[in-house]
Amino acid sequence: MRIWAIMERLFKELLRDKRTLVLILGGPVIVLLLLNVLFSVNMTTNVRIATVNVNSNVREELAAVKYIHVNKYKNMTTARNALENDKTDTIIKQKDNKYNVTYANTDSSKTGAVKQALKAVLIKEQIKTLATANTKMAAQLKQISQSLPAAAQQQLPTGKQQPKNNQKAAISNHYWYGDSDTNFFDKIVPIILSFFVFLFVFLISGLALLKERTSGTLDRLLATPVKRRDIVFGYMGSYGVLAIIQTLIIILVAIWLLKVDIVGSVWAVIFINILVALVALAFGILLSTFAESEFQMIQFIPLIIVPQLLFSGLIPLNTLPNWAQAFAAIMPLKYAGDAQSSIILYGQSITTEGWNISVLFLFLIVLTIINVLGLKRYRKA
Repeated sequence: MRIWAIMERLFKELLRDKRTLVLILGGPVIVLLLLNVLFSVNMTTNVRIATVNVNSNVREELAAVKYIHVNKYKNMTTARNALENDKTDTIIKQKDNKYNVTYANTDSSKTGAVKQALKAVLIKEQIKTLATANTKMAAQLKQISQSLPAAAQQQLPTGKQQPKNNQKAAISNHYWYGDSDTNFFDKIVPIILSFFVFLFVFLISGLALLKERTSGTLDRLLATPVKRRDIVFGYMGSYGVLAIIQTLIIILVAIWLLKVDIVGSVWAVIFINILVALVALAFGILLSTFAESEFQMIQFIPLIIVPQLLFSGLIPLNTLPNWAQAFAAIMPLKYAGDAQSSIILYGQSITTEGWNISVLFLFLIVLTIINVLGLKRYRKA
């Protein structure tokens, strides 16, 4: 009976708390629907290959491979520019029977696809060359044998021998980013860094302000002559310092412990992540005003944090439906991921990421204004 009494009390509390009930039952459904949309589409990414002085037969064979697009360049300078500006994924330059291959290597799956396709094409071309050479040799031997006596014909080669001057194609691999051990984790590092910064700062700031509100500290503060904007800026300033320290720790661990290769400026990466932390801080403060308990604050994770990760570029956005790409445009992590990928993987400077940085600043300003206005719920002045 005592157990039943406890269960009955908890059920009544849950039924009275409609918001918690909706979050518990509806949160997983929303996340599952998003995952179904994202992983049901064709996620195959096209691979772009730039060729310089490559045999036309090899180019045609590569272009015949599904998902591979081949473009011909006049020289290595223009091909390298295309690689640096993310207009191609691989450069193949041929000299005699040697192939120098430079991979962008920002996506290990693309690097592996090119290696496999090129190897298969070169083997196929070698087989064709051998077959053609053997056919010509057999025809020549047949003509010669017809003009020789029978005894001499028996001493001729059969025509099935490989020509001695046929050399196997040599492939020399080079990597623009990382090395041959670079894997999928290296590709998603720019997104993962921003995600963890956003997640932990969001939780810390939201739970901290919620605790002060539920304990009555915020009410006592609002009873003083202090202005609403002073309260918001005060919270953002104090927790902002903590967010900056946390951001620096995450980045330093990624660089020194995980050995993440950053092609661009480390300071640019730090700046973007600090900006992401401030956006997360403002986001956490905002959502804490809608939560009635720490439990409800945690329940915002599947509704707010998970979509941020899914639409941040972790899954190539160009493979998603138009409505999903439009939905990604309202996600701060999408712009943070784009900016960091350009700097970490391609070595772009922070000046080239003006659009992404401007959007993050816009998020910060708008959320801060909403936070100031949101305190009207507790005090009108």
